[in-house]
Amino acid sequence: MKVCTFFGHRNTNLNAEQLKHLQVIIENLILIKKVRVFLFGTRSNFISNCHKIVSDLKSKYLDIIRVGCPCKHEIFVLENEIEYYNKIYNRVIHENIEILGVEKIVDFKNINKAGKASYIERNYEMIDAADYCVFYYNKNYLPSTRKFSKRDIASYQPRSGTDLAYDYATKKKKEIINVFEWL
Repeated sequence: MKVCTFFGHRNTNLNAEQLKHLQVIIENLILIKKVRVFLFGTRSNFISNCHKIVSDLKSKYLDIIRVGCPCKHEIFVLENEIEYYNKIYNRVIHENIEILGVEKIVDFKNINKAGKASYIERNYEMIDAADYCVFYYNKNYLPSTRKFSKRDIASYQPRSGTDLAYDYATKKKKEIINVFEWL
């Protein structure tokens, strides 16, 4: 079965027209490229939008499988508990993150060995498992500057997780669809 995964900057606000165009792209992956398995990470509005589209298309294409790929520190729960845990999780981390409904959860072997940046290892594993990678990647996007520790005076400019994933997918010669350029 053909596999597709999604990556995008954390805060992407797509309008109705852009969401419709994204739906056409995903449906073409199903119809033309015969993709049946969709891998989802977390912590991105873009991924949440893709998950909603795939979930809506699941009623039309019954053989689609949504696979959750959590990091070791992320919570996944039963479908009927999602709203409850979303409220708790968002209150704790002070971000609006949704827990996704999936048919299957994958626990990649390297993630449990990774430390603070386990999401990078998870993203690499998802790319390795995928035939197609759909990105919302803006080459000019820069995350907020950070300090190495609370006591440091100097700051540094980190690379975004999407940037790291895009580079990795390019090196692995995956078929990349960057919807940022299309929307």
